[in-house]
Amino acid sequence: MTSDKKKNRAKGFRSSLVTRHLSLATARKVLRTESHAIAALIERLDESFERAVELLAATKGRVVVTGMGKSGLVARKIAATFSSTGTPSFFLHPAEAIHGDMGMLVSGDTVLALSYSGETDEILRLLARIKRLAIPVISMTGERASTLARASDVLLDVSIEREACSLNLAPTASTTASLALGDALAIALLERKGFREDDFAELHPGGEIGKKIKRVEHLMHSGDAVPVVRPDTPLPKVLEEMSRKGLGMANVVETGRRLAGIITDGDLRRWLQKAGNDWRRRTARDLMGGKPTTIHRQESAARAVRLMEAQKITCLPVVDDRGLLVGLLHLHDCSELRRQIPEDGSANGNLP
Repeated sequence: MTSDKKKNRAKGFRSSLVTRHLSLATARKVLRTESHAIAALIERLDESFERAVELLAATKGRVVVTGMGKSGLVARKIAATFSSTGTPSFFLHPAEAIHGDMGMLVSGDTVLALSYSGETDEILRLLARIKRLAIPVISMTGERASTLARASDVLLDVSIEREACSLNLAPTASTTASLALGDALAIALLERKGFREDDFAELHPGGEIGKKIKRVEHLMHSGDAVPVVRPDTPLPKVLEEMSRKGLGMANVVETGRRLAGIITDGDLRRWLQKAGNDWRRRTARDLMGGKPTTIHRQESAARAVRLMEAQKITCLPVVDDRGLLVGLLHLHDCSELRRQIPEDGSANGNLP
């Protein structure tokens, strides 16, 4: 390699290092600017936020979230978060609204409008119909003296010192602040309404969230698939039921399907080694273990997995509110869910 080529290669390497360091410095600066914007929101929170939550909680119709451009993208996400946490909501594009979609607004709705300047023309043109329908308006804006702010029933101040953009132009810190405040509204509403894990499960049946909050009754064996015997069932019949259902155990139930005990494959093998030739004359009552561990049908499947792993068992009888047997959950039925639960037990629905 010639001397000139070596010099050019070294120069290129140094240039690459400089560029990399500059990129890291820029990234850190952006993140610090945006985190500062969110921290400033915390200091400014006051009774206006509480009024907004009360207004949203009292809405009899839908929460209509609107915004243009980057604010519109944030508004879409806020509307989606509201809907997924129990507050009926949708995004209304203000430009589409003034070209025919205005009819989506009805009496009983509440509008959450995002405009950092508070002077977005498309949103201001919505105000006449909003006021005519007596729809309350909550605004997120960085300009307290703006037209939108003055027309609002509740003003949420999302002003920032500067954007994270080096030109102080591209909406960055301002949209981050609006998004964070939208999340705060959604979670405050969630708690205000008493929205529970079961409610969340109803709205998120698919995807990774659905897997983590799936309930026991969604996975359990039920009906004729559950191995069931009576206390007076002869052991040959018990063995037949266990073999036929193939779940490695049998539930011993009294009248009305009240669980009296269980018999596992291990119990059966250990007992047969000691019983001698008269085992055929014995019944399920002679062998069953009393006070079995059970789980309610509406418990989270994640908690059931932790319970089985903690007690080193593979099956859990499932009971209803009256304590009656309604199903059986096998650890193998939860194999996909088990992969979703971290080893540290931090997944939703773990044992307390």
